[in-house]
Amino acid sequence: MLTRFLLCLVLTVATLSIAGLALAVERTNVEYSADQIIESEDGATKSRIYSTPTKERREMSQGGAAMTMITRHDKHVSWTVMPEEKMYMEAPANKQGQDKSDLSGYQIEQTALGEETVNGVVMNKSKIIMTGNDGTKMGGFMWTTKEGILAKIDALAVEKGQKARFKMEQTNIQIGKQPAELFEIPHGFEKLDMGGMGMDMLKGMMGR
Repeated sequence: MLTRFLLCLVLTVATLSIAGLALAVERTNVEYSADQIIESEDGATKSRIYSTPTKERREMSQGGAAMTMITRHDKHVSWTVMPEEKMYMEAPANKQGQDKSDLSGYQIEQTALGEETVNGVVMNKSKIIMTGNDGTKMGGFMWTTKEGILAKIDALAVEKGQKARFKMEQTNIQIGKQPAELFEIPHGFEKLDMGGMGMDMLKGMMGR
């Protein structure tokens, strides 16, 4: 159980960071579903995504076990749901400016580079440079659909002299209304309380 718990914390940080970048650079009112892959120095994570302007559901499998992460920006909370155990964990999806997973406070330079076809879809390509108040920098390229969906990122982050590359790509994007029940905790699931240990670890990871 503890291994699954630690994995959930890592995925929480990754999800909030990607969401923060999307909110900081592009805002769209479109609802959609897609297949997503996030690649970083630690490996790759594949997910099925269901997204609205204020909610996100991420379904994935780690170590052969199913896991679902629901992020409610409207309630400033995220839930990591473990279907096999019928349990869930809760973590804050903090308000703007409260942690490094929220990138909306960064100074952003965005330069349009024209159109480019990605996975058979014509998208708008841009160069981005983001600078934080603490000197953290992130730069690279992003691709968005005509509806404004952030479909691909290829970026390099620099902090305290260390560099880390990460990529995100969404394919099979299907635009349409998403069912409200996708973004709620399933009925009958029990909340997993780790006595504050998990939250202390999560805050430490976000504050790196």
